[in-house]
Amino acid sequence: MGEASNSQTVSTKLRWIAEQAIRYPEMVFTTLAHHVDVEFLREAYRLTRKDAAPGIDRVTAEEYASNLEENLRELHTRLKGGRYHAPPVNRVWIPKDDGGERPLGLPTFEDKVVQRAVAMLLEAVYESDFFAFSHGFRRGHSQHQALSELQQKCVKGNIGWIVDADVKGYFDNIDHGRLLEIIRRRVNDGGIIRLIGKWLNAGVIEGETLTYPEKGTPQGGVITPPTQ
Repeated sequence: MGEASNSQTVSTKLRWIAEQAIRYPEMVFTTLAHHVDVEFLREAYRLTRKDAAPGIDRVTAEEYASNLEENLRELHTRLKGGRYHAPPVNRVWIPKDDGGERPLGLPTFEDKVVQRAVAMLLEAVYESDFFAFSHGFRRGHSQHQALSELQQKCVKGNIGWIVDADVKGYFDNIDHGRLLEIIRRRVNDGGIIRLIGKWLNAGVIEGETLTYPEKGTPQGGVITPPTQ
């Protein structure tokens, strides 16, 4: 199957899910994981950044692609059998504009492919639940759109001042149980919930130290902001 045909097949699946989400806003999706077949993983691979730093296994996107079809088939087998294990995230620190540093998690490339597959399903379900003016961490949205919309609102409403507020350390303090509880209100598929739970509990490696944070999500993967 060609790349275009594969993408079209996956797009058809996602479009159907999105249509159901729009038509039945109270619907709880319980059968999503079965959509993640080899074709779906191939499309997830195509959409995953290839230039990011590798994770703890040091396998680059180029190395993974050298035996892509076998790797994807073997990955699908593990996912289907519930034998997929999320590897710990490698944490590095990157400078911030204010002179400080922020943590960045580096999952393995294969893990990012799985994260991309799950993110594709979740996006299809949740996209219709967001307001049009909500631009944060959504595919096809950007900070430039947010600034443009804010400018328009200020001009039309003759607004002369803006309050800028931020929640300090928000993603570092997300309650795992509460997060899963909220997800289950719309997506209560056992396979998807287990994968998200594995990512939340995969652990973080910093230097030679492995820790298992009881709260927060490691920023830097696909399934958590900032997206890759």
